[in-house]
Amino acid sequence: MSSEADDRARRVAPGVARTALYERVADWLIAYIAERGVAVDDRLPTERSLAERFDVSRASVRQALAALQAQGLIEIRHGDGIYLRRRPEERLAFESLLAKRRRLPEVIEARQALEVALAGLAAQRRTDGDLQRIWLALDLMDADIAAGGIGAEGDKHFHAAVTAAAGNALLRELMDYLAGVIHDTRIASLSQPGRPKRSSAQHRRIAEAIEAGDPAAAQTAMRAHIDLVGDLT
Repeated sequence: MSSEADDRARRVAPGVARTALYERVADWLIAYIAERGVAVDDRLPTERSLAERFDVSRASVRQALAALQAQGLIEIRHGDGIYLRRRPEERLAFESLLAKRRRLPEVIEARQALEVALAGLAAQRRTDGDLQRIWLALDLMDADIAAGGIGAEGDKHFHAAVTAAAGNALLRELMDYLAGVIHDTRIASLSQPGRPKRSSAQHRRIAEAIEAGDPAAAQTAMRAHIDLVGDLT
């Protein structure tokens, strides 16, 4: 992930506390440990895998891991791997999950308001180049899923391509401003069991409607997709 993309991931919506990106990565990892039931002495994913999973730079992951190691939660054994040294306190894990779920409804409302409209506009205004970028993003997502990933990078590129195809500079700026919190919902959703393939299928229905020039179908498909994103168990 580029430094420019990292910068976009730091941006948050009005009223949402701003935190360093590595702190947010640390929170995602704590939530991951809690949700997956990772046991003490279990090996965690590699630095590279975590960067791909959370769609951030390896530098941000490295900072997050260093912070968690300083807290005694993990142990980085150079040449061997990253191991869970002790489980996060229940309070810490609970607060991480609770914060994610407390903010989710407002983020989903914002995404419904913006991205449903963007999908309809994209169906009306898309160019051949826009369609190419949309389908390439989906191919990237599916390739990552097939390799065992969650498809976060392809997902990000897909929504960016739809936003660009809509041709509305102001809506694009709003989406860019919300990139940080949207990224949170993306990671939370795609981390759910079986979710990446379902998300990919929904993306393809959106893409097909945009390609067909059908605004109503594109909006319906996008609305269903955002509903799925908000369904965290």
